[in-house]
Amino acid sequence: MAIAPAPGDVLIVVDVQYDFLPGGSLAVAGGDQIIPLVNKLGRKFANVVLTQDWHPAGHVSFASNHPNAKPFDVIDLPYGAQVLWPDHCVWETHGAELSAELDLPHAQLIIRKGYNEMVDSYSGFQEADRRTKTGLEGYLRERRLKRLFVTGLATDFCVAWTALDACAAGFETFVIEDATRAIDADGSLAKAWGDMAAAGVQRLVASDIV
Repeated sequence: MAIAPAPGDVLIVVDVQYDFLPGGSLAVAGGDQIIPLVNKLGRKFANVVLTQDWHPAGHVSFASNHPNAKPFDVIDLPYGAQVLWPDHCVWETHGAELSAELDLPHAQLIIRKGYNEMVDSYSGFQEADRRTKTGLEGYLRERRLKRLFVTGLATDFCVAWTALDACAAGFETFVIEDATRAIDADGSLAKAWGDMAAAGVQRLVASDIV
């Protein structure tokens, strides 16, 4: 498959932040390896949107905020099952910053997510309560952007949830596989790819973008 980005296409770059890169508190193995590829892809798209995980220190998804809990435990919250994570992407910390190695000066929008202390937010479109919108869908529609190409971290969580929500909202959606990296906890990567395929998310590699 060869695709030449058109004016109605947008590159979505998910959560390329220091806490998800080597040395970060929730490092995704090989996360830094995608940055040169994301930068190269970015030069092919007129439209680029970034997402940024952005949590208060007391965020409900942090294991440290639950007695006797440890990272990667799963608890029930009012909106459903929640994986507990190490503290990460706490606002106004270095770990929450977008990598300085990203070279996407023409990116037009940064969507911050997870800032609600009591609700997590993997998707760039809506929080985990599946009701609270980020505004990304409205932005894309107002800009008449119709085809989304998703990259970033991590494949099996924030990338997958963003792609699934994009597809559900009616956007033609692709995930550029080699421009993502996964956490892959307890089969989460295989499940994410299965869910995305079932929803109609298409799978590409960067060399398919010409």
